[in-house]
Amino acid sequence: MSKVLAIINPISGTGSKKSIPDLLARAYAPLEHELLLTYTKAAGHAEELARRAAEEGYDHVIAVGGDGTVNEVARGLVGSKTALAIVPKGSGNGLARALGLSMSTDRVIKQLASGRRITIDSCEMNGQPFFCTCGMGFDAAVSRTFAEASTRGPVTYLRTMIDEYRAFKPETYRIILDEGERTIETEAFVLVVANASQYGNNAYIAPEADLSDGLLDLAIIRPFPVLEAALVLGDLMRGKLADNKYYHTEQVRHVRIERTSGGSVHLDGEPLVMSEHIDVSLRPQSLEVIIP
Repeated sequence: MSKVLAIINPISGTGSKKSIPDLLARAYAPLEHELLLTYTKAAGHAEELARRAAEEGYDHVIAVGGDGTVNEVARGLVGSKTALAIVPKGSGNGLARALGLSMSTDRVIKQLASGRRITIDSCEMNGQPFFCTCGMGFDAAVSRTFAEASTRGPVTYLRTMIDEYRAFKPETYRIILDEGERTIETEAFVLVVANASQYGNNAYIAPEADLSDGLLDLAIIRPFPVLEAALVLGDLMRGKLADNKYYHTEQVRHVRIERTSGGSVHLDGEPLVMSEHIDVSLRPQSLEVIIP
């Protein structure tokens, strides 16, 4: 009998997780899996637990939490034969949405118990793994401030966006594509390299991105007048950025970004500080996942 491990972050994301052990137990009871549950105790613990499960040959590991928890578990599983499953309990749920998973806890657990396995690409930014998006500019500034907020959820995120927009100043970037095949120099309000089509919350920064196509999607939103902000945001939420005159996208396999100084970036919405030189690379077909 193969083993399945559920890693529950008791403090991450949104919503109660009290019912999840019972829901998982009921869904997995008829299956030929031994289900084990554990809880994270600190940052980085989920990655450690997932890596150990992969080394011990578990069939799949269920990440229960927000995008940070999912990213940690995926880091521990990338390159292994142990699949990632997700019970999304975050404010964005980027990878879960990109994989077509339900946002309902009861429904998504049923989806996972009857789901199928596929393999997707993963990526690295200066050696740090990510699975949906990485970037810099306005979205990185928002991620940094949102992470420091005392409350979570879409209302807090919207308030953070408005506050950051008032003070934000775009930078100029030199972007080298596919080891020097092309170079772009541009001012950017947002500069993202995407594996998935969205950040989370159905905000489609790279509408044509595909998790399994072996390509990165470079997405640039150039500075725009304040009167156009609502239009740009609307196109982002409707998946229509490709039609927006301030938007530019290209599909590549490697991106090098040079900026005037180090500063904020984000990996799957988690804020970090990196140097002025950024390398983004792809690991094709490197993570097995469970989908409906």
